[in-house]
Amino acid sequence: MAATIDKIEAKDINVPMIFEQDKRLPLITMQLVFTNSGSIADTKKAGLAKFSAKVMNEGSKALGSSAFAEALESRAIHISATTGKETFVIELGCLKEEFDEGLKYLQLLLNEPNFTPEVIKKIKTATLGSLANKESDFDYIAANELKAILFKDSILAQPSSGTVASVKSIELDDVKNFIKENLVSSKLIVVVGGDTDIEEMKSKAVKIIDTLAVGSKSEVIKYEVTKEPKERVIKKDTQQAYLYFGSPYNISVDSDDYYKARVSAFILGAGGFGSRLMEEIRVKRGLAYSAYARVDVSKSSSSMNGHLQTKLESLEEAKKSVKAIVEDFVKNGVKKSELEQTKKFLLGSEPLRVETMSQRLNRTFMEYYNGHKLGHSDRELERIKNLELEDLNSFIKEHKEILDISFAIVTK
Repeated sequence: MAATIDKIEAKDINVPMIFEQDKRLPLITMQLVFTNSGSIADTKKAGLAKFSAKVMNEGSKALGSSAFAEALESRAIHISATTGKETFVIELGCLKEEFDEGLKYLQLLLNEPNFTPEVIKKIKTATLGSLANKESDFDYIAANELKAILFKDSILAQPSSGTVASVKSIELDDVKNFIKENLVSSKLIVVVGGDTDIEEMKSKAVKIIDTLAVGSKSEVIKYEVTKEPKERVIKKDTQQAYLYFGSPYNISVDSDDYYKARVSAFILGAGGFGSRLMEEIRVKRGLAYSAYARVDVSKSSSSMNGHLQTKLESLEEAKKSVKAIVEDFVKNGVKKSELEQTKKFLLGSEPLRVETMSQRLNRTFMEYYNGHKLGHSDRELERIKNLELEDLNSFIKEHKEILDISFAIVTK
């Protein structure tokens, strides 16, 4: 059964519901997706969203972390909280026969999270330990430095895991307030799939929703990428150079031309072997083992970014090569053979992207979340199939903003 979009009426509010029936296995999964509640909601302290999700993974206050986990494990019930850039997700997954029991524990978690000083101390210690380990992760350092350049003085400039100083400053009240402000029904989208029917799921979901505060819905803010190219070099005791680069990309999630951006990005650097960056930087020039570039388009931002690692003595040549390859790409576009190979890959690999129910539900969620009609992904594939070389190259030449490349470099 194809995924459908419905609504759940609860507390004078209509909560969107995405549903797909799949009776092949006796399994049910439910996701409570709270929008505009991920790391872009870290307005007070960097890393607070991820920290709060870890607290929600510590079970309920009544049972405590261990007893809550043991109760779930004994029935093969999975409940977890995660965050992305724009969403905070609590997921329940289990056998059909255990779903009511799973809902009971989900309700317990939402009503009475394990908000204790001991849990805050435990998570703070683990998070600070993780950040300490990342001091020698030069990819992590360069990637965060690039974000700081591209999104200067905005929330997106912050590391989503926070900094040592911000994590140390997080207190129990910070977590309580974050959960109170963000885990509300006005921000909620319910995503359900499995061996059940939609009416049954609506009647069960409404009981969960009714216990949530309505709160207030807020729109995602769009953060612009810096238009003036900048370069920042960080010196570390490293045996090679880490080169991260990025630029503005003037396109939105609901743009009619997004499929062209997807094709052009694949040819430039997202396609691995055969992409321009890989061919020029690895195969022809031997400057790096791998080189990638992709477009990152969401409600909150739109950019082109990429990375490579190279020998210390090859850093300048690698940097010049990235600029030259992007300049040639914008000036001269792509070849017919590149377009045809990309079409074959994107169209041929499509079945692998919708193999599982979770993949299909996620696709439907993204269609709805980004403001598209159901079936948009299929229509986009058809447009890729019919894309002409001249139209693609005209699109590429229009986006000269990707020439304004900023660099974040970690070197010796």
